[in-house]
Amino acid sequence: MEPKKPVQALKDPSWMEAMQDGLLQLKLLKVWTLVDLPRDKWAIGTKWVFRNKKDERGIVVKNKARLVAQGHTQEEGIDYDEVFAPVARIEAIRLFLAYASFKDFVVYQMDVKSAFLYGKIEEEVYVCQPPGFEDPHFPDKVYKVEKALYGLHQAPRAWYETLSTYLLDNGFHRGQIDKTLFIKRHKDDILLVQVYVDDIIFGSTKKQMSNEFETLMHDKFQMSSMGELSFFLGLQVKQKSDGIFISQDKYVAEILKKFDFASVKTASTPMETNKALIKDEEAEDVDVHLYRSMIGSLMYLTASRPDIMFAVCACARFQVTPKTSHFNAVKRIFRYLKGQPKLGLWYPRDSPFDLEAFSDSDYAGASLDRKSTTGGCQFLGKRLISWQCKKQTIVKPPTKADRLLLLIVVGRCYRSKIKCLIMGSTS
Repeated sequence: MEPKKPVQALKDPSWMEAMQDGLLQLKLLKVWTLVDLPRDKWAIGTKWVFRNKKDERGIVVKNKARLVAQGHTQEEGIDYDEVFAPVARIEAIRLFLAYASFKDFVVYQMDVKSAFLYGKIEEEVYVCQPPGFEDPHFPDKVYKVEKALYGLHQAPRAWYETLSTYLLDNGFHRGQIDKTLFIKRHKDDILLVQVYVDDIIFGSTKKQMSNEFETLMHDKFQMSSMGELSFFLGLQVKQKSDGIFISQDKYVAEILKKFDFASVKTASTPMETNKALIKDEEAEDVDVHLYRSMIGSLMYLTASRPDIMFAVCACARFQVTPKTSHFNAVKRIFRYLKGQPKLGLWYPRDSPFDLEAFSDSDYAGASLDRKSTTGGCQFLGKRLISWQCKKQTIVKPPTKADRLLLLIVVGRCYRSKIKCLIMGSTS
């Protein structure tokens, strides 16, 4: 069980060992030094965060205790300046896997231990001693932070700068658009490295280049090599001889169990056809927190399930005051998932790499404001890498056919009015 307070963790030998391991990392990387707090400075609080680290099957593989700074008490301009750090988009991950399937190379994964602790900070920052591990001889002293402790606002940027500088100094080139992609070429071979904070996936058309990159990272950082990529950012990845399959069926099982849909009647489609959702103000209200939780869970699932994208987006428009009709529409999506839990994206190896894009929109499909909904999808050969479903921001202007139809309707109404006046009717 994950302890809520340090006092609980200190009574458990396994969590105690995890806390000591976390402090050992701080000492080995020389993250801080114990000093007296200067008169014109103040110290930021620290706290322990306890997490069970699980694999893709949901099995606990290790206990992780991390000491973090209470960054919410930092003041901009005093404790930190620039904080932005690029993060890989889910589309970039799918594009990476699509290219791997096209070039027929294996994708590997590695994890940086205590990644943020490698980044150096320029600001003068002090933090309190860790709860439960105060120095008995110097209880009033504080730690001066030399490197980016977890929880500090500038920690992600400091780590990204450290990693990117190291890779650029070793012959890599940064992507022009995606700044989390690093590329290294040698003759006709290529090595690709995609970074998501402290998780790294990489692959090469030449196995030796992958091995050299792994050695390069171990020389600078403490790494955990995780072998071939099988689970990344919630996506299950199966690398086969004829292609790559991406799915989230484990996550589907989790949310079906979480919202009690494990034993329900299935639905053949995510939503009813020819039946648009409306405000339905006279209907009964439903639990807004439950409704939003279900929508959020489904939104995460759209990373590999474009078949539910439109239905989820349609239901997401009613999160302010959801009604029973909207709740039933969400439940239908879950019943559809119950019947189709293992669908995913297939990236075949024997497919070209030509870009194809498709886009279409309905006409005033949104019943509330008469705005159109635009949908689009992009392929690399037969590999679907991205898709969109978004309501347009403005009402669609009428076409020539629309204006002609309007004139016909107005003309008929006008003739009907004249006829009523001739007949003496007041209707």
